[in-house]
Amino acid sequence: MKKPGIGTRLLVATAATLVSGLLYAQSATSELAICTTPMRPSCPQAIRGTTDQEFTFSRLIFADNQRAINDLGDRIGYPHWQADCSESEPHFIAALQRLTRLDTNTDSQSISLLDDRIYDYPMLYVVEAGFASFGETESENLKEYLLRGGFLLVDDFHGSYQWEQFSQWIGEVFPEREIVDLAPDHEIFHVHFDIDEFIQIPGLRALCLNPGETWELPITKAPGVVESNASRQQPHWRAILDDDGRVMVMVNWNMDLGDAWEHADMEEYSALYTATAYRLGVNYVIYGMTH
Repeated sequence: MKKPGIGTRLLVATAATLVSGLLYAQSATSELAICTTPMRPSCPQAIRGTTDQEFTFSRLIFADNQRAINDLGDRIGYPHWQADCSESEPHFIAALQRLTRLDTNTDSQSISLLDDRIYDYPMLYVVEAGFASFGETESENLKEYLLRGGFLLVDDFHGSYQWEQFSQWIGEVFPEREIVDLAPDHEIFHVHFDIDEFIQIPGLRALCLNPGETWELPITKAPGVVESNASRQQPHWRAILDDDGRVMVMVNWNMDLGDAWEHADMEEYSALYTATAYRLGVNYVIYGMTH
């Protein structure tokens, strides 16, 4: 039987809540194909020249914070900025083209903050933010990019330790600005889709290593790392605002939108989570393009 496409899954998200519990119960007792599929990503390079489209999905390149990797034992075999890029971006781009009128580039790119062409792209996407490291020039360029009207979407980092690492590098970009929680009625959650259910979007690690739960267990912890599992259990939607209240940095903590985009066509991953992740992602792009 043909699997439903992204658009269909968005329409049946409510019905998915009835079966999500069964999917998780099954995951606890059987080996899921989603957990054994090779996941090493192959990321596109920066696009040469200029593009004719309004929007090009642009993933941010960064150097790994090796200390954070050692402290949490998170040695994945490739740079953390590459996580999920092979399938995540193509799925999400297809959704943008289908669900909006935005002139979206079929090709995505990976780009560095040392590349002056970042100013040609209204949104940058960064994953595994708890393992990122940026130099002084990169931090200065990111600050300039955001103050000029750019938008940074932060995704796929979990727990208090990774929050501290993220807070440290974003604090070097905006030492004078606080990170605030966004209320459910904030415009960013209603600019295109009305988000009426705020749920934790689980990553693949939660599905495979912590069956029945939506929060991710750490692989290991160094003796000096003090972090409770409770710090990973609640999702948070946070932001850094400019002087006019515009969201410059959208922070999704204890969530993994990229995994939900990537696994939209896999029956083991609940449609409830993919539908919510696509709605959030589309809203973020539309907000970033219009504010």
